[in-house]
Amino acid sequence: MDHARTVRNKFEHKGSNLVQVAAMQTYSVNETAQLAELEPSWNRLAAGNPFRSWQWLSTWWEHYSDKRQLWIAVVAENDGTVIGIAPWFRQRCRRHGRTIRFLGGGEIYSDYLGILAQRGRETDVTAALAGWLSAPAPDAFDPHRDGTGWDRIALFGVDRQDPVMQQFSQRMLELGNTVNRRAGPSCWRIRLPETWEDYLALLSKSHRKQVRRLDRRLLESGRAQLHTIGDLRKLGSGLQTLVTLHQRRRQSLGQPGCFSSDAFAAFIDESSRRLLETNQLRLHRLDLDGRPLAAELHLVGGGVNYAYQAGVDPDRLDEQPGHLITIATIKQAISAGKSDFDFLRGDEPYKAHFRAEARDSIELRFVPRRAWAQVRHRTSVAGATMKDWIRQGLQKTVQARRASE
Repeated sequence: MDHARTVRNKFEHKGSNLVQVAAMQTYSVNETAQLAELEPSWNRLAAGNPFRSWQWLSTWWEHYSDKRQLWIAVVAENDGTVIGIAPWFRQRCRRHGRTIRFLGGGEIYSDYLGILAQRGRETDVTAALAGWLSAPAPDAFDPHRDGTGWDRIALFGVDRQDPVMQQFSQRMLELGNTVNRRAGPSCWRIRLPETWEDYLALLSKSHRKQVRRLDRRLLESGRAQLHTIGDLRKLGSGLQTLVTLHQRRRQSLGQPGCFSSDAFAAFIDESSRRLLETNQLRLHRLDLDGRPLAAELHLVGGGVNYAYQAGVDPDRLDEQPGHLITIATIKQAISAGKSDFDFLRGDEPYKAHFRAEARDSIELRFVPRRAWAQVRHRTSVAGATMKDWIRQGLQKTVQARRASE
C-alpha cells in the first residue's frame, strides 16, 4: 500500500468527515497528530512556495493553535493519491460563527497563501472542494454544535493572480454561496534580469548612482561583507543577531518590535530550523568593519527570494544599512540565478526605488447559502456599514471645525 493510501486510511479510521464524488474523495483532517502524515504530499503540492510549505504552516499551528480547531481539507484520488490540500483551521467567533481561515495568519503575516493543487488538476480540486463545502452538513441547521459545519470562510494574503483561488471562488459562487472580494495589501516584487549590470540599468539615474557608490565604497572594497548562514550549528547565533538588531531599531522608534511576542520568537526559531533543512531559508548578516550592521531573514523557493524580516543597527544609520544589505542580497539572488526578489507586503517607498512592482492581494470571504449564516452575514455587513458611516461623519465634523478655526 502506498504512503498516500496509508494516510487516507488513517484519517478514515479516525472518523474524519469523508465525501466521495466520482473518482475523488474529500475529507477533513482535524487532529494535530495527523499533520506529520501529510508532509510529503503537502510539500509536493506547495511547489516550492515556502509560505505554503508544511514546515512553515505546521510550525505556525504548533505555536498559534490556542482556541482553534485544525480543519484541513484534503482532496484525493480513490487510490489515496492526494491532489489538493486547503490548509485551514476553524475558530468559533461570537460575531460570525464558525469561521475558517488559513494557517499562517495573524502576527506572522504570511503572503501568497492559497489552496494547494496538483498541476493540471486545479479544476478537479476546486470543484471537489467547493462541492464538499456546499453539501449540507449534519449540523448545518444547529448553530450551537461544532460538528463539520461552517458559517464563514475568511481568507487573507491571497495573490489576486492566483488561478486556483479564482477557480475556487467561481465554483463557490456557482453553488449558491455568497462571495465577497476586497483589496488587500500589495506585495512588491522585482523581476530579476540575468546580470547585475542589467539590473542597474533598470534603476533611475539618481538611484543607480547611489547604488553604485555604496557598492563600490563598501561592498567591493571589502569593508562590508555579507555572510549567509547555511549551517544549523550557526543558526542560533545568527538569529540572535537578527533579533537584537530588529528589537533595537524598533525600540528606537518607540515600537515594541515583532520579537517582543514570545509566540512569534518561538515560531521563527523553529520554522527557521525546519526551512534551513529543506534549503528554503537564507539568514544574512552584513558586517561593516567587522561589526554587524544589518541582518535579514529570507525565505526562498520556486526561484523567488522573499525578504521576510530585517534588523539594522540604529546607531549607524548614516551608513545606510537597509539599502546596503538590500543591494548585497539582490546581487546574491541574481548570482544564484533567482528569477524574482520579493519584498512582500508594505508600500514603503524604497521598494519602488529598487524597481519592485506592486502585486495586488485580495481578501476573500465566503458565506454558505444557509439562511442562518446569511442572516448573520447581513447583520455583520450592516454593522460594518454603520460604523463606516459614523466614522466618515466624525471625520467630516472634525474637518469642518478645523476649517472654521
